[in-house]
Amino acid sequence: MTAHISTEYYVRLEQARAPRPSAEVLAGIAGALALTEAESDHLHVLAGTMPTRRDRHRRDVRLSILALLERLPQTAAFVMSAAFEVLAWNDLAAALMEDFGAVTPDERNLARRAFLASNSPGATLYGVVDGTAFRHHVVMELRATSARYPADPDVSGLVTDLRAGSTEFERLWQRHDVQAAPMLTKTFQHPAVGELTLDCDGLALPDCDQHLVLYTAPPGSPAAQALALLDVLGPEGAHDLSHHR
Repeated sequence: MTAHISTEYYVRLEQARAPRPSAEVLAGIAGALALTEAESDHLHVLAGTMPTRRDRHRRDVRLSILALLERLPQTAAFVMSAAFEVLAWNDLAAALMEDFGAVTPDERNLARRAFLASNSPGATLYGVVDGTAFRHHVVMELRATSARYPADPDVSGLVTDLRAGSTEFERLWQRHDVQAAPMLTKTFQHPAVGELTLDCDGLALPDCDQHLVLYTAPPGSPAAQALALLDVLGPEGAHDLSHHR
């Protein structure tokens, strides 16, 4: 059989008499049945396993999402890959965090920044006051990403670098946690506008396995006023002002 399992085992699966199949077995069955990616993902959901993809994770961002980034009012927004690389962003996100266009893709990788930056942990995540929850989230999401893209050298290389370069990442990786706690707010200590606590929403883009991350503030709040100031300053103005404080 092209799924690389015996006919007897496949019959037992159909009759619900076999043990729960692994993700690799399901991937083989999906390939043998010529299922689409959506159909394959649904098969894994029904079986309670993580879908496995044989190609590389995507870095191209849809044109409609790029246009949306620029149309979102009073919102710091960026698109993140399955391996935590910031792929696209608007000016307010650059003013809040950093000018992503001025750094390399590796330096735009939030996992590398969280665990491998030379500064103290409190300073690595763009002034995020408590990065502990985010670092836990990174490890759990990267474990799932590794399962989806077992043949992607960029994903495996990232995990290898993080395990070798960060004792904290290695400790968390060995725990084998798979359920990340939602992060509903995030507090930044911004050098130009001070402390601001923002609502944090991550919207999945399942067709390309990416996330659209949105930072917003309640209208009229001090955080909203700070975002408005950053919007006026823009990326260069915000970071130039911070250097003079």
